[in-house]
Amino acid sequence: MKHIRHAARRVLPLAVLLPAAALTAACPSVASESGGGAEPREGTKPTVVLVHGAWADASGWDEVVRSLQAQGYPVVATANPLRGLSGDSDYLAARLKSIEGPIVLAAHSYGGAVITNAAAGNPNVKSLVYIAGFAPDQGETTLQLTAKYPGSRVTEDPEAPVPTALDAVPFGSGPTDVDLYLKPDKFSDVFLSDRLEASRADVLAASQRPVAVATGSEPTTAVAWRTIPSWYLVATDDRTIGTENLRFMAERAGSTTVEVDAPHAVLETDPDDVTDLILQAAHGSHPRLAEAGAGEQAAVLGGAAVLAMAGGTALIARSRRAGGGR
Repeated sequence: MKHIRHAARRVLPLAVLLPAAALTAACPSVASESGGGAEPREGTKPTVVLVHGAWADASGWDEVVRSLQAQGYPVVATANPLRGLSGDSDYLAARLKSIEGPIVLAAHSYGGAVITNAAAGNPNVKSLVYIAGFAPDQGETTLQLTAKYPGSRVTEDPEAPVPTALDAVPFGSGPTDVDLYLKPDKFSDVFLSDRLEASRADVLAASQRPVAVATGSEPTTAVAWRTIPSWYLVATDDRTIGTENLRFMAERAGSTTVEVDAPHAVLETDPDDVTDLILQAAHGSHPRLAEAGAGEQAAVLGGAAVLAMAGGTALIARSRRAGGGR
């Protein structure tokens, strides 16, 4: 796994700056040979497709959309039906087929499971970006992944028929015809780690979109991250999926990874960090930095990074912005 850990709540630039021109002259095809994400044709940029997750909607991407559009990227913040993994994945796969040219596909939360299935076999998808999202392997469900390591507060009682932070609302007669909402009094803690002002958290809780039970119980049937380069943002205070579960999935997928001191709903608190990672994927940037500890520990360069240094490239590890969010 290519890994950059962001130090919590401090600015600590870690940089090795060498002229990029030397690498370009010596190894002009390094990025393409390494499978380095979306390499847009000259004069064009890939389309960035954004997929929201549970208890949210596409408006959660608003700040990210504005930032990407300001830099000239075409952006689609698509709807996610939240009805079941197979149907949601088919829906997104059809949407992706309507887009011409290279695609950078980014998703938050449950949306990560959707892009893992929907992007498989689509040659236009050049990069996957998981924002505190599920990256399941074949046969896995999101419920299984949430329970792998402790950290999720969606359920306080693993034996409960319905996770205790959720309200179950039937919408049909079938056993899976049930919508799940985060309880209003649990929303800020579970989804936001109490990092937003109460008024904003209350609005998000009131406007949340529910997920059907099938979103957590249907197994993954296709695994796009096995063939498409991936980037991963780990939220270090994730109380929805659980931070250790995020780390596990990022490492297993071999993703280029950043860690940000943020809650599960990192789109709300740290949209600039989210945008930065998507831009890395759009540029096909693969920094090979080994894990850098918090505090005053310097980054340790991995073997690929040393190779890049020899060619004269620039590698920068940046801690999260001071002030923590917007």
